[in-house]
Amino acid sequence: MKILILGGTIFQGRHLVEAAISHGHEVTLFNRGQHGPQLYAQVEQLRGDRRGDLHALEGRTWDAVIDTNGYVPSIVRASACLLANRVKQYVFISSISVYLDVSMRGLNETAPISQITPEQVHEAEHILPPAKGIIARAYGESYGALKGLCEQVVEEVLPGRALHVRLGLLIGPYDYSDRFTYWPGRVARGGEVLAPGRKTRPVQVIDARDSAEWMMHMVEAGQMGIYNVTGLPESLTMQQILDTCKAVSGSDATFTWVDDAFLLEEEIQPWWQMPLWLPEDPDVAGINAISIARALETSLTFRPLAETVRDILAWDITRPAGAERRAGLTADDEARLLRVWTEKHIGPFGRSN
Repeated sequence: MKILILGGTIFQGRHLVEAAISHGHEVTLFNRGQHGPQLYAQVEQLRGDRRGDLHALEGRTWDAVIDTNGYVPSIVRASACLLANRVKQYVFISSISVYLDVSMRGLNETAPISQITPEQVHEAEHILPPAKGIIARAYGESYGALKGLCEQVVEEVLPGRALHVRLGLLIGPYDYSDRFTYWPGRVARGGEVLAPGRKTRPVQVIDARDSAEWMMHMVEAGQMGIYNVTGLPESLTMQQILDTCKAVSGSDATFTWVDDAFLLEEEIQPWWQMPLWLPEDPDVAGINAISIARALETSLTFRPLAETVRDILAWDITRPAGAERRAGLTADDEARLLRVWTEKHIGPFGRSN
């Protein structure tokens, strides 16, 4: 098959390219050439900018396009309109962040999605995504609703010819966000590790290679529709993640578990400053319990967490020394928090308070 990938050089995009190549497909990349321009010399590279320069896509046809970097409706509409008569299938990578109410466990693809005002959309249209950084943070609270609007645009332009992939938290090699990568690296360094929240708190994640493989199978089968694609709901706990990181790395790490109240009192930013941690609140009780029943009925499978952790560690050590870490505690912040926690709960002289 001939597959066009919009983006393709960052995290999920890279795994999609590698999956497509391994399946024997003819791959074309379209991007600005700002990230990893040396990657994938064996595939066709088209240069352009989705904000007004799509000329390189004209006069060409593909079996499918995979849109890895569509965030605002007008930009997605431009590419969808140009490609409507040039592709058979439009795969739009969306997010489980689209859902309006995540207080309920087991949300499926029929659940209501978030809405925003035309004024908020207009404001988002003028945000320039960071050259380096986490896109979701750039769009803030509008991110999920914008993804939902983009889905609607694609469906409007290519009715019945779109596959909407609502991804959960992706993990694996090439994860520049450090939202999961922080933990294998931190545990591998050993010593006393600050661990957030309840040990048995569920965490729902998926290796980006598994989601990429699933998407390749769906493209090959010509499947359309909306699918939640993330890990098995409530099958993995924070303690299992940390224990796996320790077992794979062989470190001497010990874990000091601190509660939500302490982290909130210390004004620790959930998710980014403390990766994988969200304060347990009834309003977000379902965020790690999203239903993936529909995807499981197709070809979605999962590799062992230990394999993912091993491969993350192998990739992480290839990053340049001193590379910016976009999530996680600094060593100084972690040491301070551990000291404060110990003094509050054990006392400065090792006696229980």
